[in-house]
Amino acid sequence: MIRLLFLIMFFCSCNAIAQTVVAKPIIGTTTGSQPYLEYGFGFDRLGGAKISYLDTGIVVKVVDSTAVNYKVQLSKNHVAYLPKNNFKKDSAIKAASYYLTASLLAIGDDKYDYLTITLDEKLPYRSIQQINPSKLVIDIYGASSNTNWITQRTSAREIKNVYYEQTEDDVYRVIIELNHEQHWGYSIYYVGKKLTVRVKRQPAELEISKVKIAVDAGHGGSNNGAAGIATNISEKKYTLLIAKELQQELLEENATVFMTRETDISIGMQERMEMLKAEDPDFLISIHLNSSVKDSVNGVSTYYKHIGFRPLTQFILDRMLELELAEFGNVGNFNFALSAPTEYPNCLVEVAFLSNREDEKKILDPEFHKQVAKKIVAGVKDWLKACKKKDD
Repeated sequence: MIRLLFLIMFFCSCNAIAQTVVAKPIIGTTTGSQPYLEYGFGFDRLGGAKISYLDTGIVVKVVDSTAVNYKVQLSKNHVAYLPKNNFKKDSAIKAASYYLTASLLAIGDDKYDYLTITLDEKLPYRSIQQINPSKLVIDIYGASSNTNWITQRTSAREIKNVYYEQTEDDVYRVIIELNHEQHWGYSIYYVGKKLTVRVKRQPAELEISKVKIAVDAGHGGSNNGAAGIATNISEKKYTLLIAKELQQELLEENATVFMTRETDISIGMQERMEMLKAEDPDFLISIHLNSSVKDSVNGVSTYYKHIGFRPLTQFILDRMLELELAEFGNVGNFNFALSAPTEYPNCLVEVAFLSNREDEKKILDPEFHKQVAKKIVAGVKDWLKACKKKDD
């Protein structure tokens, strides 16, 4: 359940006011599972606005401290906030006055393309997707360009062009142009001190029977989610019922389906993300039911975080509107954990509002579950067809 009303919270109680002043910068590395950087003190009930997830072992400089985060200096003009449990002090690391880049190499294997960027040290980074034309932009903080070159081999089939810019004295930007309009996903990690960008290729066959689809039923176990306004039904039960109908509909199309849960069990967001990363689906659909403090608010909505993944959410919303649901909208830059991964396109579907009486009646109807599943599958087919058409 993603509530309509996002409560904007000031971090006064826990995070906005620095709790400890760091007299001298502390050098250390990122640690733990899925460390990430946040922009600042902005916060809603889904958490703070994230800059990027990072690999472990990345060198960072702590310059200040709040109750739950460390303030880290990324470059001369850029700071970010790192959760304290994702930092490990390392007195053996000595901060250099500058770090240089070396050569870049774009290659491919039988499934992915890879761009490697050789650096003096494991430095923090952020990435963004761009569209029209499709690109990946990676900023590496603390890096200065050396006299290096870019080698591109014919084995790289999704990476079209690679080039770089020194946007600031200590911010090195790498631009990766892609061959297809649709972004299919990527991951960033270090191999030694080589920053590696693994780019997923477009599936060879854009048919629903040829792709692997992950389906996530929101909430579960001790996490009930929202409750129905008239019946007090739990969101977790009905997201699972709808997800199972979607699973069945996809299996009838001969698709390969991975379910994050098939029973009423508790699964945390981090566990789901790790599970999905290991499964490496072609795309993800997450099923939720919405809620609002206003019982007049109703309708269907789809959500994405990264602009390159928006098309899937648009096609699914278009089909869902055929069920004569009100349109709540297509929502981007959404701060939801399962929208954050860059490894695969993903779509969060808020089917309808449990806090609205008319929507709740629909949600209670098993026939409606089947209709929702059919419309989502139709939207997926539309999206794959559009990808194929653009590729022709």
